[in-house]
Formats: sequence, C-alpha cells, structure tokens
Amino acid sequence: MNGATALVTAGAVVALAIGLSACDSGKQDEGKSDSAAASASPEKKDGAGGEPADEATAGKKKPEEKWDGKVRVLGDGSTSYTGPQPKQPKAEKLKPGEKPPQFVVFSWDGALEGSDHLFSHFREVAKQNDAQMTFFLSGMYLLPKSKASLYKPPQHKPGSAAISFATDAHIRDTIQQVRGAWLDGNEIGTHFNGHFCGAKGGGDWSPAEWKSEIEQSYAFVENWKTNTGYKDLPPLPFDYKKELVGGRAPCLEGQKALIAAAKPFGWRYDASSPGDFQIWPSQINGIWNFPLQLLPYPKSEKQVLSMDFNFLYNQSGDNTKGDPAKYAEWRKLTRDGYLNGFERVYNGSRAPMFVGNHFEDWNGGIYMKAIEDVMKSVCKRDGVRCVSFKQLADWMDAQDPKVLAKLRGLDPAQSPDWKTFVKN
Repeated sequence: MNGATALVTAGAVVALAIGLSACDSGKQDEGKSDSAAASASPEKKDGAGGEPADEATAGKKKPEEKWDGKVRVLGDGSTSYTGPQPKQPKAEKLKPGEKPPQFVVFSWDGALEGSDHLFSHFREVAKQNDAQMTFFLSGMYLLPKSKASLYKPPQHKPGSAAISFATDAHIRDTIQQVRGAWLDGNEIGTHFNGHFCGAKGGGDWSPAEWKSEIEQSYAFVENWKTNTGYKDLPPLPFDYKKELVGGRAPCLEGQKALIAAAKPFGWRYDASSPGDFQIWPSQINGIWNFPLQLLPYPKSEKQVLSMDFNFLYNQSGDNTKGDPAKYAEWRKLTRDGYLNGFERVYNGSRAPMFVGNHFEDWNGGIYMKAIEDVMKSVCKRDGVRCVSFKQLADWMDAQDPKVLAKLRGLDPAQSPDWKTFVKN
C-alpha cells in the first residue's frame, strides 16, 4: 500500500471537516435568506405560484394517491412514482479475464441551485461528457425560512441550523434542478439537513437521533408543496422512499451511529468516511463504505483528500479569497492532483475513484473549473464510467464476493494480469 504521508493528517481531517459547516452555505447567495426574504411570501418576493401553506392545514386528512396509468402522485403532490429511473446502466458481473471498469464518482454536497447556477451548469457538463453523478441534497434547502420551526434537529432548538435556509427563488430553482437531474439519470442522495458539526453535531448523535434526522430528510422532500405553497410546479418524478439509498454526513462525522440508523431504511451505501487510500470498497454491516480518498498532491510526496475544500485548505488555508495571482497555479495543482489519483488506479488496480465537491466560487471558482477539466479529461476514456454512487453499488452487488476480495488486496498502483485475475 502506498505509504506516503498525508497532507491532511488524521487530526486535520477532522478539523477540516468541521470547517465544512460553512461550506454548504458558501456565498450568501448560495443558501441565505435575509430577514426580508424570510418574511416575504413566495408570490410577493419571487413571483412564485401560491402562498405558503397555513399551519392550520396540518391536521387535515392526508391526500390520497392518484394514478393515471403513467404517474402515481404521492402525498401532497410533492413526489410521484413514474416508473424505474431512466438512463440507468445494467450492472453486469465481470467475466473471466475481464478488466474491471474504471469507475469515477463525482458528488456534490448540498445541491442547491444558487444565483451562480452551478447545479444546472454541471448537469450540462455531465451530459456533454457521458457522465452521471450523485447530488447529496440538503433537505432543509426545500424548506422556507418562514417554516424553519418544522425542522427539529437533534440536540438543537427547533428551526436552528448551521447553514442558511435558501431563498424562495432558490428553493424553486432547486426543485426544478432536482427533477431534471433525476431524469438525466443522476442520483439524488442526501446531505441530511442542518449541517451540524463538532459539539452536538453528527459525531455526538445517537442512532435514534440520526434516525430523526434521516426521517426529516425524507419529509422535507416529500412535503415541499405543503411547506412552500408552490402549487404550479409538477411533482418530483420519483418516490423518495425508494430512491434514497445513501448519503454523506456533514463534516464526515458520525458514520458508525449513522449506519446503524440507516440500515432499517434499506440504505445501500454511506459516503461519510473521512478518508482512505484508493482501494476497492468494502461493507460495514452490509452497507457499502464509499470514503473520500487520499490522492497524490502534485510536486509533493504527500497526499490530499479528494474534496475541493481540502485542496483549498492546502493552498490558502481558511481564506476562500486568496491571492488572485496564484489562482491559475492552484487550479492546475488541483486538476493535476485529481488526475494523479485517476491515473494511479486507471493504470493500476482500477479501484473506483471518489470526488467530493460543493457548488462554490472559492478562490475565483478555480475548484469548480478544475473539476470540469477533470470530467472532460477522464469520462470519455476507454473503460471509464463516470457514475453515481447508487450505480456503483448496483455493480458491486452484482460481483462475485471472492473477486471483490481479491481486488481489495491490490495496491492502488498495482495492475495484475487481468486475463488470469478474474476467474469463474
């Protein structure tokens, strides 16, 4: 196993993860509602269709499901069942002598369509490069600030959060992007809700508290029409109870208790581990563990965690607006760091590569530009599949456990004789 010293040490990973409590809010546009925006109705502020639902309607009879032969509308009309998700690859078992595909998973924490329109932009980038991705949606981004008290975070007061509630306009835009992303074949996972880290954050939560957080993640997606009053938007085209099969915990904290809580929901993977070498994944209590990974940092013998924030930290510390004169150099270092990790496994063990991101313009947006560079470079290469975590879990489930065990024994840069490696 590659023994290079990590740029981000075990202790620093935790410290950096705690710093992510601010990452999903990023620019104030990206998720913040000021007092005026919070008090304005969707119709008055954003031209939205309809006022927020009155609290008094909470006790009314739950709407019945409707089915027209094509679409089964669920609950209050926020979600629906439209059949199996389109554009999904078939998971096939490796044949004897076959080299594994090189999987690359690009994922996005928070998944808010803010004023910079990065959600919609990367949907287009993915289409252009034959890629599908995972969007870890923060459930509270579909909850208006005026309804904040509906959120009851573990160990915190109702309505509180470590990130900002979205503006009404951004809620509408995010709903539309989530719909389109799913129809494109992308996965809608969860980044949970309030992004609490450190003391009284996810690392301190019990399985029962994580269960509450998970249930609220479902509820905010399944009841956005009631909570926002947006009656003019169509339902999301999926049943979230069936589609949601994994997530990434804020600040990468609390995985042990989270997995215990998630298992009864039928989840299939968790992407909350704070870092590992680029090795083939294993399971924890029957759930696939898809961690962020340590990649070779350019011009160094060290490693850096495969997430935009960690490149930022190693280049300008906590300052998200560093020296503009260094932006071009930092962008290249970031791009080359990801490509170093890719080349190591693409020409070696073929272990899946995991990349974590936030829709942010840190240091002039260089980390977004670097990711776009990487997608354009790798996703159309021979044998490469840029997929969602859910699609990767499908493929992993289809493989012979003995073959997976052999794959896990490979060093990232180790390329065996594939013609004899996979046998019946």
